[in-house]
Amino acid sequence: MEWYVYILRCGDGTLYTGSTDDVEKRLAAHRAGKGAKYTRGRGPLELAYFEQLPDKSAALRREYEIKQMTRQEKLRLCQG
Repeated sequence: MEWYVYILRCGDGTLYTGSTDDVEKRLAAHRAGKGAKYTRGRGPLELAYFEQLPDKSAALRREYEIKQMTRQEKLRLCQG
């Protein structure tokens, strides 16, 4: 089963990183206020980046790697 790591750009300019097996469903949950506490009230939320990985374990490792990056590194990742 494929998993994804994603970065959201929040309305206040901050970035949120997460992982999921369904990006669109997870984005809808965030926008409905049912995602992470961090994203509640920070809309509008925009999907800035996502990356496909082979399984949940790989996605969680990559999510951790991204969370260790500086803001500038994350922005560069989002720009491609």
